[in-house]
Amino acid sequence: MDNQIRADRVTRFIDTLNQAKELGLTVTETTECSLTLCLPYNEKIIGNPDTGVIHGGAITTLMDTTSGSLMLCALEVFELCPTLDLRVDYMRPAEPHKPVYARAEVYRMTRNIIFTRCEAYQEGGETVANCVGTFMRIGPQALPKAYREKITGGPV
Repeated sequence: MDNQIRADRVTRFIDTLNQAKELGLTVTETTECSLTLCLPYNEKIIGNPDTGVIHGGAITTLMDTTSGSLMLCALEVFELCPTLDLRVDYMRPAEPHKPVYARAEVYRMTRNIIFTRCEAYQEGGETVANCVGTFMRIGPQALPKAYREKITGGPV
């Protein structure tokens, strides 16, 4: 599967997630083992009105969505992989008026669990937060055919 197909699948998937649509998340880069999404700065996600700093919940949602959507890049056959555990360490507040990016990668995959790590950062490479996540593989048969075709772009 090439990177454009991966990016299209991830875009179709995040378009089905209300929180991702509200945040305006977009695909920046895909490979077979990594995914980068962008969270644009928006007045609606400010956590501190005095400083304009983005709320930590928006950063956590960005990282969880990036890590969970990574399965569309890492697995040949689409399957939903719900979050079992997500541990986030915040390093510093995100600078106001700048987008935040999250890059996730798979570092171990078993029959039942996928392990990921993710970094949220801003232009210039300053880390905002790091996280590790575990995601449960429920198998492609657990998806309704119409939903699978919507995400993959046609019959599988």
